[in-house]
Amino acid sequence: MVPIGDKPIVWHLMRTYSRFGFRKFVLCLGYKAEVVKSYFLNYHSLNSDFTVSLSSNDVEVHSVDHEEDWEVTLAFTGELNMTGSRIAQATGKYLGNSEHFAVTYGDGLTDADLGAEFDFHLGHNKLGTVLGANPPSRFGELKLDGDEVLAFSEKPELSANWINAGFFFFRKEFVDYVDVDPACVLEQAPLIKLAGDSQLSIYKHQGFWQCMDTLRDLEYLDALWAKGDAPWSPS
Repeated sequence: MVPIGDKPIVWHLMRTYSRFGFRKFVLCLGYKAEVVKSYFLNYHSLNSDFTVSLSSNDVEVHSVDHEEDWEVTLAFTGELNMTGSRIAQATGKYLGNSEHFAVTYGDGLTDADLGAEFDFHLGHNKLGTVLGANPPSRFGELKLDGDEVLAFSEKPELSANWINAGFFFFRKEFVDYVDVDPACVLEQAPLIKLAGDSQLSIYKHQGFWQCMDTLRDLEYLDALWAKGDAPWSPS
């Protein structure tokens, strides 16, 4: 719920998915679940002009200032439960007859074509697809000739390295890899075993990707949004 501009990051993520036709969401809630529930329960009123009759508590909506047609399920999955446990709980209750589902952490934004990633996922027979990104180096890079610095790059892109960018697609059979045990971490046994079983593919993305792990990350994303220059939200 950390805001970028006047909207929480979860809204930005959902809007990114909705650009590619994904409109059904399950939010796996834990700590401060009531804050997220309140936001979506009141989403209509937060984005509308309305009149409340205090004697009858009737509400008359005059305008709706949003275009979202999302279906959002708010699922409490435990305050201390880890990522794999949350996925196991959510899929156990709400996957239904769906053959595939998407997963993201909720703390990273990208301009990746998630529709193309999903098509890539459908085009192979493996159970999972992970979006891979080239992260910028945390440190400046020096190119040397002996003691002479030939070139300096403040934060070069590590084009030969790929990291887990946190946007997944899975076939429903992946649910056998996760467990409702609160200690089940997606990035540990489930993904390690999936890769070991040769059931995980990477969709490589060399465009914008940015996590929000620190205050500096938040300020960077917020500044992009304020300037109207947010790559994850093209006009």
